[in-house]
Amino acid sequence: MKTIRIGTRTSPLAMWQANAVKNALFKKGYDATCIGIESSGDRDLTTPIYAMGISGVFTKELDIALLDDKIDIAVHSLKDVPTQLASGLTLCAVLPRGSSEDVIVTKHPVDFFEKGLTIASSSIRRKSQWLERYPTHNVIPVRGNIQTRLKKLKDNKDLAGMIFAKAGLERLGLLNEHTIALDWMLPAPAQGIVGIVSNSNHTIINDICQQINDSQTFIAAKIEREFMYTLQGGCSIPVSCLTSFQCDEIVIAAAMHSLDGTKSYRKEKRIARNQTKAAGATIAMELLALPGASLLLDEIRKA
Repeated sequence: MKTIRIGTRTSPLAMWQANAVKNALFKKGYDATCIGIESSGDRDLTTPIYAMGISGVFTKELDIALLDDKIDIAVHSLKDVPTQLASGLTLCAVLPRGSSEDVIVTKHPVDFFEKGLTIASSSIRRKSQWLERYPTHNVIPVRGNIQTRLKKLKDNKDLAGMIFAKAGLERLGLLNEHTIALDWMLPAPAQGIVGIVSNSNHTIINDICQQINDSQTFIAAKIEREFMYTLQGGCSIPVSCLTSFQCDEIVIAAAMHSLDGTKSYRKEKRIARNQTKAAGATIAMELLALPGASLLLDEIRKA
């Protein structure tokens, strides 16, 4: 087998993820090399992601490289991957899920019940949930890789804190004593999951990737991405979903918030492990059936 070409974004976290896949393949006896490709989302570090108006700001260039046979697989933070993949591409495998939690990083101890604090986040979902809990705060957008955002937090005296995915900080060894878990915040669908995308018709590559696929994480990813697909959600709609495995059951928690955090709808569902077919779509429709939920979704889309 030839050396497997792994396409990845060039940020430190993306390279960590690509190397995690490379190492997993190496343990199975396959050689692989990482090829860095800059994405649209990495070039524009000013516009908030939810305002960029296009799908796949972090995946488009890697999709093109796959379709042009310049790489064999593309490695992503799965929460950044559109639920509708480009024609000819498939999600062929995932690594075991890391932490799905969100955390807030501060420079010193903060009383978050203090009014008027300024918090930074790159996610409209996090903003909505934060404002639901702390309605007097001001949440501002921030862009850049993790190291860049941490520097912006350090340099901006007006910022009380900045929200991150715990998995990213953990993978780069950047958790510290000023990191606070937000266990009340429901994460983005597929948060903490490293996904591998390939050409649908590259049977040999897909078979190899199946050897490093984590089946339980793949089930969670399928349910959560199906939930988001049913709602036609993305980075511009504040929806959340988390799948957890408890004994012989799967628990799915889902939510949708208004942009300002003043309205929210939540749904939790328990299913047997052998009843995952259409589970994501089902909980999405049950969430939309709650009084006022579909109207809120329409309002968000118009906004």
